[in-house]
Amino acid sequence: MKHVNLGATGLRVSRICLGMMSYGNDSDRPWVLNEELAEPIVRAAADGGITFYDTADVYSGGASEVATGRLLGKLFSRDQVVVATKVHGSMGPGENDRGLSRKHILAGIDASLSRLNMDYVDLYQIHRWDGHTPIEETMQALHDVVRAGKARYIGASSMHAWQFAKAQHAADAHGWTRFVSMQNHYNLIYREEEREMIPQCVDQGVGVIPWSPLARGVLAGNRTKEGERHTVRASTDAFSDALYAQPSDFDVVDRVAEVAAERGVPSAQIALAWLLHRPGVTAPIIGATKPDHLQDALAAEQLDLSDAEMARLEEPYLPHPVLGHL
Repeated sequence: MKHVNLGATGLRVSRICLGMMSYGNDSDRPWVLNEELAEPIVRAAADGGITFYDTADVYSGGASEVATGRLLGKLFSRDQVVVATKVHGSMGPGENDRGLSRKHILAGIDASLSRLNMDYVDLYQIHRWDGHTPIEETMQALHDVVRAGKARYIGASSMHAWQFAKAQHAADAHGWTRFVSMQNHYNLIYREEEREMIPQCVDQGVGVIPWSPLARGVLAGNRTKEGERHTVRASTDAFSDALYAQPSDFDVVDRVAEVAAERGVPSAQIALAWLLHRPGVTAPIIGATKPDHLQDALAAEQLDLSDAEMARLEEPYLPHPVLGHL
């Protein structure tokens, strides 16, 4: 497993990040694994050289963070692993249990560290943009989290490029901590990030760590254009239906399958390898609920695609509306 710097920082991360959203006891999401079932997969990830793990406070109401802390604690010393989590989503019924106010950020980091059973996280990310809070308030609170030693770096997630630029400008203007990473929605089916966000990140030395690199399994063939659903997640994940409903999406899926068949490998490996070849991409965040999901990710990191294969994979794409910012 190759390791690279996260953007312009000195932080070294594996080229594959394991997303921990799919793990946690007593989750109401039917595809989520409890800690006992998740442990062999996370252990195999560690054995495969993955040192970068991403979660969020809202995943299964905090259960993912609990599982992340327990599982990684069995496999790594704290300094050997890079742990990322997020703040923004609703964690309770109150008006201040969500968003990016100073109150919620400072409460959120303490609650996350308690669930993770850690003194700090390596990367603390805002899960979305908060239009109700001045960005200066958010950036100062995040700066204070870093100064308090509770996070080493800060990152952002899906938003418009102008919003990201505004946040970075606020940090620069006041001498506060800048975002070092962007966790955005990016895969062969959804490439709108190539227009503004990714060029901005490349120019500014910001690491790109895309979520949903396999389009929530669509690029791996978990559903068909006729509406057949082949996995529990495909049958129960309503967010997937909102993101991937354009008829041309399945033209891309078919093209991935063609290239994969020629190579004699699963479609998932081709789709992930394409993303790993794209400019600015540091580490796609992959989900794994079966051993072969992880095996495909590890194999994709070693797979070289030719320029001709890259062009063939990209050719069927048609523009999309902005998806995934909310």
